[in-house]
Amino acid sequence: MTLQALQKDVRIAWITLTLLLAGVLVGCQKAPEYGRENTLFLPNDGPKIWAVAPAINLSGQRGIDPLIQADLLFQQLQNVRGVTVVPVNRVVEVFVALRMREISSAEQGRLVCEQLGVDALVVPTITIYSPYNPPKMGASVQVFLRSREQFDRIIDPRELARQSTPDEIEALPTQTDFLQSAGMFDAADGSVRDAVALYAKGRTEIQGPLGDREYFLNMSRFSGFVWHELIDDLIRKLPAEEK
Repeated sequence: MTLQALQKDVRIAWITLTLLLAGVLVGCQKAPEYGRENTLFLPNDGPKIWAVAPAINLSGQRGIDPLIQADLLFQQLQNVRGVTVVPVNRVVEVFVALRMREISSAEQGRLVCEQLGVDALVVPTITIYSPYNPPKMGASVQVFLRSREQFDRIIDPRELARQSTPDEIEALPTQTDFLQSAGMFDAADGSVRDAVALYAKGRTEIQGPLGDREYFLNMSRFSGFVWHELIDDLIRKLPAEEK
C-alpha cells in the first residue's frame, strides 16, 4: 500500500470517527426544558366578573393607544383563575352611550359596573412610557367594586355623564372607595430584570432567537409584564379589602 493510499484511509477513518462522536453527543443532549408560568388566583370572596376601561394616558407620550394598552391588561386578566373578563369594546360601548370620555369619579365607575352587570371595573393609567431599550414604564390600576356598597340615592346617568372629566394632567381622585396598585418598572434595574426572567418562564419560546430579550425589545411584551405585576399586587390586597 502506498503512502498516499494510507493517508487517504486515515482521513476517512478520522472523518467517520468524528461523525460517530458527534452523533453520540447529540443523542446525549437533553431536550430543552420549558418553564412553568406563574399563575394568579383570585380569592374565593373576590369579585368574579371584571371589565377593563380604556387606559388613561398621563405620560405625555402621544404614541400610546389606550385601547391597545387596555387589551394587554385584558389579556393578563384572562389568565387569572377565578375571573371572567368582559371585552374592552363592551366598556367602550357603555362610555359612548353615557357620553363619557373616561372615569372621573367613584360614582361613574360603579355606574359603568351597573350598566355592564359586572362586579368590578378596572381603569389602567400610564404615567411613564419609554419604549427604548432598556424600556421603562410607570403605571397604575384602579378597581371600582360594584359590591362595595349600593347607591343610597337615585343617580341620574345623564348627570354623571355631564360631570367634568379630568384634564390629561389630572389624576383620578384619591378619596374614593376603590382598590389601587401602582408601580414603576425600569428594565435598567436588576430587580426588574429578575422579575421579567421569572415572568418569562413558560411564556417564551426558549429555542427562539431572542429568548427573554424579547421583553426588552418589544414594548407590548414589556407592557404585558407590567400589567401582570400590578394585577398580582392588586390581588394580594383583595382579601383584606373585602373583609
